[in-house]
Amino acid sequence: MATRRLLHIIPGLIIAGLIAGCDDEPLKVKYEMGIFPDSVIAIEGINTQYDDYNTALEASTIDSYEPLVFSSNRNSAGGEFDLVHGVIWYSFGQTTGSFSFGGEMSPDPFLDELTSVFNTEANEFGPFRFFNSGNGREYMIAATEAEGTGLDIVFTSYIPVYSPLPVIPDPVPATLFNSDFNDAYLSLSKTLDTAYFCSDRSGNFDIYMMKKTAATGLDEWFLSAPAIPVAVDSLCSGSQDKCPLVSGKYMVFASDMPGGSGGFDLYLSVFSGGKWGSPVNLGPEINSSANEYRPVLGTDLYFENRYLIFSSDRSGGMGGYDLYFTGIDLPPVE
Repeated sequence: MATRRLLHIIPGLIIAGLIAGCDDEPLKVKYEMGIFPDSVIAIEGINTQYDDYNTALEASTIDSYEPLVFSSNRNSAGGEFDLVHGVIWYSFGQTTGSFSFGGEMSPDPFLDELTSVFNTEANEFGPFRFFNSGNGREYMIAATEAEGTGLDIVFTSYIPVYSPLPVIPDPVPATLFNSDFNDAYLSLSKTLDTAYFCSDRSGNFDIYMMKKTAATGLDEWFLSAPAIPVAVDSLCSGSQDKCPLVSGKYMVFASDMPGGSGGFDLYLSVFSGGKWGSPVNLGPEINSSANEYRPVLGTDLYFENRYLIFSSDRSGGMGGYDLYFTGIDLPPVE
């Protein structure tokens, strides 16, 4: 975890300000790079007494404003889960090392339209959004309940021009990955040629992978006939291994494997030597005796470390599952 080098952590919706003293010495930049604090911060302004989890990030390395899309049953008062959206923001003081953080549910015409095309009368989970430079289109993936087959992976794509709003087609099944069992939480490698997802087709939830050939387009691949995926053996514990999220050579996921803090814990695996390494528990700074779920790694190039957003039903929240934010130091990779 990150060393606690910050002088102040300012929770809530307050933006840190620097106030000069009475001397004439000018303020100096003491921190060339920001540092995300390793304390776990509840995302106030977004959490409710209902279940809020399964977030997806809109990666930004320019400013500190990040839209979030996540699953929540707030709109049904605790019933089915829909995709909803909000924003987080943060500020790091380069003189004092102070960090301020906040979030809120904020209207956005584009995200209103994007989430609405996915939401049904059943449950939607595991949103994942990315840009495909090969065809200039942005993609959104989620899992939705289909009658008779449990959770199926669906997707849509659109031209990422937001004024005027793009036409967003209704999601269609990503037939390659779907089975008669629950298939969900699709994540892709940086090169978009390797897919990871979880499925209970073996009896327990395991993490699987599929690889795309260079000659096959992404849509063609997604829409091809169902195929048998390969289990990622180093990550399949015999327990429930779920919610894989790949970021470069790092994968974070949730599991209730033995040896955790209780319920589902969050784990990290590093890709090295052509394979995923044995999972490492993220420790008591992040995991609790309750359940931690759906981890997502975020990046800001102006910060030394990474950040993690996840869901937990730990005590002290608004109720049910809430969203949490923390900084995290990741091990070096080859």
